[in-house]
Amino acid sequence: MTDMLSPAEVVKRSGFSIDTLRYYERIGLLDRITRSTGGRRQFNEDHVEWLGVLRCLRDTGMPIAEMRRYTAAAREGDRTLEERLALLTGHAAQVQHTLAELLRQQTHLNEKIAWYQAQIDITQGESA
Repeated sequence: MTDMLSPAEVVKRSGFSIDTLRYYERIGLLDRITRSTGGRRQFNEDHVEWLGVLRCLRDTGMPIAEMRRYTAAAREGDRTLEERLALLTGHAAQVQHTLAELLRQQTHLNEKIAWYQAQIDITQGESA
């Protein structure tokens, strides 16, 4: 039998809060979660692995609706490989666009920092 993990263990290993785990279960991103005789959720290693996928998708900005589409497709097995590839390819393109925009913004920030540093240096040089 697969070792069962408590919600606290899964929180620690996944980095998600217990509220997020409950939410993901409620909206269908997590399934097959059993309950103990006391009614507590019990997770397994497959859940932890899947949460790693969800963490990647969430942290890279995939909307919940797309995460749900991806999850539904994954549950359907190999017949949805092309659909999942398309979802991830589209998301990767969006991530690339976001990264490029962030790099442009970082350049702007660095220019502003350099300008302020130069102003401070000038001001301090005048008062010396």
